[in-house]
Amino acid sequence: MGADQIQAPFRADHVGSLLRPKRLLKAKSNFKQGKIGAAELHQIEREEVEKAVNKQLEAGLKLVTDGEFRRDWWHLDFLEELNGFEGYVPEKGYQFADLETEAYDVRNTGKISFNSDHSFLKYFKEFNKIVDGRAAAKQTIPSPNQLFHFGIRNSEIYPDIKDYAQDIIETYQDALKAFYEAGVRYLQFDDVYIASLSSPDISYQDAPFSREYLIELALEVVNGVLEVKPPDLSLTTHLCRGNYKSSWAFSGSYDLIAPTLFAREKVDGFFLEYDDQRSGGFEPLKYIPEGKTKVVLGLITSKDGQLEDKEKVKARIRQAAEYIPLSQLCLSPQCGFASTHHGNQLSQEDQWQKLKLIVEIAEEIWG
Repeated sequence: MGADQIQAPFRADHVGSLLRPKRLLKAKSNFKQGKIGAAELHQIEREEVEKAVNKQLEAGLKLVTDGEFRRDWWHLDFLEELNGFEGYVPEKGYQFADLETEAYDVRNTGKISFNSDHSFLKYFKEFNKIVDGRAAAKQTIPSPNQLFHFGIRNSEIYPDIKDYAQDIIETYQDALKAFYEAGVRYLQFDDVYIASLSSPDISYQDAPFSREYLIELALEVVNGVLEVKPPDLSLTTHLCRGNYKSSWAFSGSYDLIAPTLFAREKVDGFFLEYDDQRSGGFEPLKYIPEGKTKVVLGLITSKDGQLEDKEKVKARIRQAAEYIPLSQLCLSPQCGFASTHHGNQLSQEDQWQKLKLIVEIAEEIWG
């Protein structure tokens, strides 16, 4: 898989999370109620991850994920295990378009550093053994920029945001090295924060920092982390506008961030949402450096079960190719199918059919 992994992202790819099987959800509930022990839960998780890996391979994918089956949240489970943070239950959840999420978040409680005993390292090693070289084993984690989300930084511990940023960079550098040593060769940063900086739904006028400053800082943080990236590690950024029970958090094209982020972030690829009009047009893709960074077009929605029209998806790929060479384009869902344990409003069969469709379209477009 070495040569293939360096080519990531793949023509047919997917963001990461998969719908949790009913057996897994029941086991997690039983564990929280004290009806089963940690060992039994772990065994069920392992068995369900193995099934999910096999289903992804059956769909024809060259990369597989663990579906994020061991997490409740796409980001919080990882962040609360970093030194200097804790998970807690706030008064309110995140406000989405038509609902409020379950209330849970993280907050800064001390100086930040990477936890060398982070459970994600152990889980990846187990997952990688299941994959056993049959595909690229993709690992997803929240972007370091998620730690700039409003309300997380403790201004008493970090009165200077630049000091906070530097410790985040060093923490994620250590994380990147640890994942590489664990065997990761395809790593993805999931980033809602940087996508929000391009949204007219979110105002930064009353913040102590301008939107422009925060965009530059976000770029500086990711590129700072990437200074220690080994050449055979593929690393991508997924930009998301929120994904919870098929709802979304905000709208906005990529216009405001593209001249900075697309042009200068030193990742191997961007996963971009393009499944509806909230994402705007393809014109911002013109800022992607030619011949370098790939763009994974999220043209297949994970928010409902209706299967997309193949020819319409192909037409949209051709439209995107007016701004960036076709050779730099790939295809995926716009987001995961279950960014949280709740999952989106579609069936397991819908999910697998969409992934198979992505593979079919990719083979017809790129061969």
